[in-house]
Amino acid sequence: MADPTPTNATEFTVSEISFAVKASIEDQFGYVRVRGELGRVSRPASGHIYLDLKDEKSVLSGVIWRGNATKLAVKPEQGLEVIATGKLTTFPGQSKYQMIIDRMEPAGAGALMALLEERKKKLAAEGLFAQERKKPLPHLPRVIGVVTSPTGAVIRDILHRVRDRFPVHVIVWPVRVQGESCADEVAAGVRGFNALAVDGPIPRPDLLIVARGGGSLEDLWGFNEEAPARAVAESDIPVISAVGHETDVTLIDYVADLRAPTPTGAAELALPVRSELVATLGDLHLRQYGAIARMMDRRRSDLRSAARALPQPRDILALAQQRFDMVSGRLSQSLIASTQDRRARLNLASARLRPALVSDRITRQAERLDVTFNRLGQSLVQSTQNHHSRLGLAQSRLRPTVMSERIRVQKDRLADRGERLARIALLTHKQKKEQLEATSRLLVSLSHKGVLARGFALVRDRDGKPMRRAEAINAGQALCLEFADGSINATASLIDSFEPGPVAPPKGAADIPASSQGLPETAGGDNAEASAFGIMGADAISAEDIEAHLLTIAGKRARRRVARAKSIPVEKVPEPDVAKVPEVKNKTKGAALGKSAKTKPLDEKASTERLEKATAKLTAAIEKEILARIKDTPKPTKVRKKSDDDAQGSLF
Repeated sequence: MADPTPTNATEFTVSEISFAVKASIEDQFGYVRVRGELGRVSRPASGHIYLDLKDEKSVLSGVIWRGNATKLAVKPEQGLEVIATGKLTTFPGQSKYQMIIDRMEPAGAGALMALLEERKKKLAAEGLFAQERKKPLPHLPRVIGVVTSPTGAVIRDILHRVRDRFPVHVIVWPVRVQGESCADEVAAGVRGFNALAVDGPIPRPDLLIVARGGGSLEDLWGFNEEAPARAVAESDIPVISAVGHETDVTLIDYVADLRAPTPTGAAELALPVRSELVATLGDLHLRQYGAIARMMDRRRSDLRSAARALPQPRDILALAQQRFDMVSGRLSQSLIASTQDRRARLNLASARLRPALVSDRITRQAERLDVTFNRLGQSLVQSTQNHHSRLGLAQSRLRPTVMSERIRVQKDRLADRGERLARIALLTHKQKKEQLEATSRLLVSLSHKGVLARGFALVRDRDGKPMRRAEAINAGQALCLEFADGSINATASLIDSFEPGPVAPPKGAADIPASSQGLPETAGGDNAEASAFGIMGADAISAEDIEAHLLTIAGKRARRRVARAKSIPVEKVPEPDVAKVPEVKNKTKGAALGKSAKTKPLDEKASTERLEKATAKLTAAIEKEILARIKDTPKPTKVRKKSDDDAQGSLF
């Protein structure tokens, strides 16, 4: 056997080739739409649908899974030309490719069919297709209204069929059955028939027929509009839909009370055949006559049978007559016996009712009455005596002296109780007063009013919240200072707290009173320096502070400074004559005066000019800021009382 020819070709398994082809087809044809005619359509028990899409040259296998099969808008049937949408894949088990179909619609009418399905769902959701809304057709209508074209073959077929079956009055409402105006005209025809009066000059139809011949989906589209469907649903007259052939189904067919396969079939459904009706009536008449005759014969036979079963009248009365004779024979004897018995009972009663017996009974009752009367008199006397004795005893107990003694005793007890009550009330009032005073003292000791009375102040913000720390207060913040005698409004300054430096008092200044130096005396020594030098003192606001405040208002960052005491040379003050200086009682005032005499500004004129310039700048900046706030502030809806904070015009 010859050796195989050597080769370097790669070997593949069947599965590898199959899955490689599957991946290639799925990658190249991901999602496609295929137009073709349905060939073989198979529906196995699994619920899936297997079919073939074919044209004049090729066949493509397709499958619709069970989940998508229930959602199809059109039912797959052999010979139907459709447009299928899905993806291509392969089936390795049989080495063939196929299409997994997700959606399917009729070819050439996909948009119209989708629109029709959407309208069907909408009207069905509104309940227009409900079976309980269907009205029954009249058995024999006298007037039939037809909504159709007056020139077509449909009206002639309907009239011919009406004439053959049962001639009635037919009224035609002419409309266009194709075109853009078809839907509105059909709806107007149905509503027009319903608007006719019952007793008007034009008779009101008992039945309506909406008819048209066959055609394509586009030709019949006027009957798939909502206007004619809603008009038919609102009609009070029963409506038969006869549009197209038996295979043509329009939207109006679902709404109508009855659907006819053809216009001729609508006439047949509306009217019975007259000859058949006459024959039926004749047959029913004969059947009724025969039934009545048979019923009379049966009733006559039953009556005879019942008469034979009844007894004779003389037999019925014979028994009663016999009983009457027997009773009448015993009646005379019973009457005699009853009379004798009544006489005996009367004699017995008359013997018991003799006058002597009645007299004896009256005598006995009279004796008993006399005895009872005597006993009653004795009882009355005894009772009167008992009451007299009880009354005498009570009279002895109710002497005026006894009552006066009891009243005196009760008065003494009442006076004693009154004195005890007064003592208790006085003691209780004293205790309550002491408790109230102790509570008042405790309240005064715990209240902040006592602290304010000792010279302290309570700082609050604009909302009345206490400010406990200096770092919580911002520059320019409105504050309320509460003292013991009232409250004032203030504004926080940009300047930090003043830190005084050590300044040595002049020699001998501590012993010199303020009055001897020509200076006014102050209540405290802490304000002596400010009183001595006024606005140019050590605690006064300098031009640098005002400039820093102006920069802050303008939105620029200002550098704060800490005012410190400077060593300012002072002129030597001649020592006063100690003998001429009166004795200073308050050493603290002398010390403060010595401190104030220590410092004196060098160039007061230059500082005054700088202060005036800074004040002018500050005034202009404040006016500008106030105008800006007035513009930005909305008008209040309620008049508010102007507070002290609003009245302040300075931030110092």
